[in-house]
Amino acid sequence: MITAEQIGRRFVRVAVAIICALACLSVRVQAQQGWVMTRLGAGGQDLNAVFFLDNRRGWVAGDGGQVWRTEDGGRSWTQQQVGITEAINDLYFRDKENGYLLAGGRILSTADSGATWRQVRQFLPDEFGGALPELYSVRFANKKKGWIVGNLSRRDVVTDSLVLFTADGGATWQRQNVPTRDELIHLDFVGDKRGWIVGDKGTILRTLDGGQTWTRARVNTNATLYHVDFLNEDHGWAVGARGTILRTDDGGDTWQPVVATVARGTLLSISFVNEDDGWIVGRGGTILRSSDSGRTWVQQESGTKQNLYALVMTKKRGVAVGGDGLVLQYER
Repeated sequence: MITAEQIGRRFVRVAVAIICALACLSVRVQAQQGWVMTRLGAGGQDLNAVFFLDNRRGWVAGDGGQVWRTEDGGRSWTQQQVGITEAINDLYFRDKENGYLLAGGRILSTADSGATWRQVRQFLPDEFGGALPELYSVRFANKKKGWIVGNLSRRDVVTDSLVLFTADGGATWQRQNVPTRDELIHLDFVGDKRGWIVGDKGTILRTLDGGQTWTRARVNTNATLYHVDFLNEDHGWAVGARGTILRTDDGGDTWQPVVATVARGTLLSISFVNEDDGWIVGRGGTILRSSDSGRTWVQQESGTKQNLYALVMTKKRGVAVGGDGLVLQYER
């Protein structure tokens, strides 16, 4: 006969086994949903830019002229030779073959998925009255029309904004006049007509006519804005210094600040995959996530204190890059 004491001991053993199994399951789920860390390069050099064409093919780039390519969603990386040693600020592909790099005042392009790169243009201080050009961000509205934003400086002091335009696929570039002299850091385009530029002192510029004219939006902040991301012609977001998060539902005509207690430091990049789900990365390993179109944000564990400079999210995975060759990858 089984006594009550034996039944009690069996119950305890079964309960402990169930608890252990649930704990193991929880650990596995957390690991699958977390950010996995890898490093590229010899160390000591930052990765500043990331771009993915789809869920598998992507590139990262950064200090020392380093460029890395993946064909399997970031599981393995192959270094590509560019022929420069300057820090790369941005890279962008308008299709699977044609891409562009920005490094200092240089523009480089590829027509073979990055297997070979050539310098298209190098802007020199003599062209700007002795001011040093720095190119930060490049985007194309279609195969022919593209824009680059940056600044002009003297002795490390920004003296003017810089906007460059191409109508021939990047073969030649001309400067455009815009209604600000503040530093411009990032731009985004949706379709052929609508584009946005963000920068220092809360600057947001908008075009509705394919870049023929730019107007300055009214924004209730003077914080530097480092990144802008539009999902479609209406829904967009911008992030910047002092935990600044802005969102718009009317194509950038008006911007609403988002108060997020978890966002106190500098936010450097934002990416939305649909109207609800978005992520932000920033200094000190900051990763934030929203599931309500950016109205509220929660902090995610990144496992690092390195600065995270750039982020891209696709339907299946995310990749963030940062200090000391850091690559963080997330599978949804």
